[in-house]
Amino acid sequence: MTGRPPHLTITQISVEELQERLVSGDSHLQLVDVREPQEIDIASIAGFTNLPLSEFAAWGDEIHSRLDSEKETLVLCHHGVRSQQMCQWLVNQGFTNVKNISGGIDAYSIIVDSSIPQY
Repeated sequence: MTGRPPHLTITQISVEELQERLVSGDSHLQLVDVREPQEIDIASIAGFTNLPLSEFAAWGDEIHSRLDSEKETLVLCHHGVRSQQMCQWLVNQGFTNVKNISGGIDAYSIIVDSSIPQY
């Protein structure tokens, strides 16, 4: 994930907004989780595609065949840092509607769904 221009402004979405979107059943959303598989094993939200940042070399060149660059894409990680990096990279790849889930799954567990374990 190199060759990025200086920090881009990425739209943030709160975990409450994420929950509203998930409950509405919006089929136009692309949901991406960039955490590691062992993190997914501990805590996850249904419907997210896992693209671990550590495995970027394995999926980076295939991003346009895996995801639709025109669809609204919401990106999740543990606290919102790795997902922010992914959002910036996606925008650089031509994705037009990318949003970072502020606070990540940690905030989602605290604010929205306490049945999701914290780690």
